[in-house]
Amino acid sequence: MARQIEDEVEYYYDSHPTEEDEMGETADHALLVNYLMAVLTWLFHGQLCAIYENLNFYQTPNKNERPIAPDIAVIQGVVFRRVKSWRVGVYGPAPQVVFVIGSEETWAKDLGEKVWKYARMGVEEYYAYDPNDPMLSLSRREGQRLFGWHRDPATGLMEPLSLNDQGQLWSPRLDSYLVPDEQYLRLHNSRGEPRLTREQAEALRADVEAEARRMEHLRAQAERQRAEMEARRAEAEARKAQAYAERLRALGIDPDQLL
Repeated sequence: MARQIEDEVEYYYDSHPTEEDEMGETADHALLVNYLMAVLTWLFHGQLCAIYENLNFYQTPNKNERPIAPDIAVIQGVVFRRVKSWRVGVYGPAPQVVFVIGSEETWAKDLGEKVWKYARMGVEEYYAYDPNDPMLSLSRREGQRLFGWHRDPATGLMEPLSLNDQGQLWSPRLDSYLVPDEQYLRLHNSRGEPRLTREQAEALRADVEAEARRMEHLRAQAERQRAEMEARRAEAEARKAQAYAERLRALGIDPDQLL
């Protein structure tokens, strides 16, 4: 059971829907959120890190404060707790990384006022992605699906990021490239290799182990064949030596005297 937090507040919007809560979720939105949650959970497994989906974040004790609820929030350095919401500075720090997945109703806010709201909260990295087909109008106007901002610790302001030549963004906190892939947003390591989900990693490990067993079987088979060939060669040499010795004896020569 989660321990009681001093000065804990029963926030109105933890039990009442916001406008965003009342909007429907598209299949593309749900697929991408589920995929990113799986990748991030495996990326940080074994580390002290809490990853939340659509959790309300608050910054004041005002019970009527409207929350900010990113689709995904990554909070490093804290243990995952089953909480209704997260009050920054009381439950722990602000998320270091947040993801928002675009929808027609909120995309303008996601690329506009949400940027300074996350900066004010103390979020270090903010990424917004449009998985829709066709892309939303603001995305089409900019010619890209992926948008990102990093918080400048000196000014406290979010600075917009430019995509690299491959259309990617680098996340220092995730130690990963963010790689647009139509309805998916992939994570790659610094070598360009895709970050995996637990299921993918286990399947890959099983494939590697199966390949190792196959190669070991082939090596053992080759070793047996080599041993058999060596045995046949030795047997042929022995027969040849015996025939030579018999010819010498036929000529009255003792082959043992030649040694």
